[in-house]
Amino acid sequence: MPEQNLKKGLLFGFISAFIIGTAPIVANSRPSELDFYIFAAMTNLVELVIFCPLFMVERKKFKDSLTMNLENLEVINSQLHGWKNNKKILLAIGIIFTVVPAFNFLGLEFAGAINGSLVLKTRILFTLLLGYLILREKVTKLQVLFSFVLFFGLTLAITQGSFNLLEFNFGVIVLLINVIISPIGHILAKSVLDRNEITPFQIIVIRNLISFIILFSTYFLFFPLENIKLFLDPINYFWFILMGFNYGFGILFWYKTISYLEIGKAMILLSFTTIVTVILATAFLGEDFTYLHIVGMIIMIFSTIIIIKQKRE
Repeated sequence: MPEQNLKKGLLFGFISAFIIGTAPIVANSRPSELDFYIFAAMTNLVELVIFCPLFMVERKKFKDSLTMNLENLEVINSQLHGWKNNKKILLAIGIIFTVVPAFNFLGLEFAGAINGSLVLKTRILFTLLLGYLILREKVTKLQVLFSFVLFFGLTLAITQGSFNLLEFNFGVIVLLINVIISPIGHILAKSVLDRNEITPFQIIVIRNLISFIILFSTYFLFFPLENIKLFLDPINYFWFILMGFNYGFGILFWYKTISYLEIGKAMILLSFTTIVTVILATAFLGEDFTYLHIVGMIIMIFSTIIIIKQKRE
């Protein structure tokens, strides 16, 4: 069973890495009039439309299993009703992932797909820091050393060797804030998944419902009422749907991955999303990719592997 779980986790992990790697390309290809706020809200709505039917089918399957008195009834019952015991955690996840996609689109818009993807790879640093501060997890000297090495690789790539931190533009700063808060959401989701009190489908539906309600209900507090015309252009719906499918299935396969693998192994697989982003950004967005990007990316991936290997040991 452990070997089977490893194979499933690796398969889901590689699929997740590819899908997530294409997300910056889709985000930065959208029409310029689609601001980050409404794009995040409508992306969440599309995800709801996609996954609500699957969510309902899953719940029906659980209920049928209880009726037929099949095996593992305790686990099935927990997955069917476990969300009731985790309302506060699910609300927190929903709020966190209201901010994360909005900041993600905003940051990528200013930083670019390649630099933005590199910034997102620093998530491991903040996962390590939060584990130390909140969970009192042990941090080794080697992990601290390679945390600095990883940040060195990021700075090398983004500043193209000048090491002037002032070249960390607004988009980079926004994405850094993003990677600070997103590990909290993943840690909370992982804790509920590990207790078999929820499923990936349920997390996706609940968090996107909360996120859509917050973003859509507050949109016209920050943007002019005339932006209602954005909903009248059918081209915009193409981008909403495309981003919704991309983001939704990326999340689904990520949760599937961490259902079978520990987060450390899953994040190693996720570190290769930058390679996908780089190839597509160069081909479709015309972004410049230099040898310093390559060197910085290799340093960051190697550092990530060392940090996670130390964490597992």
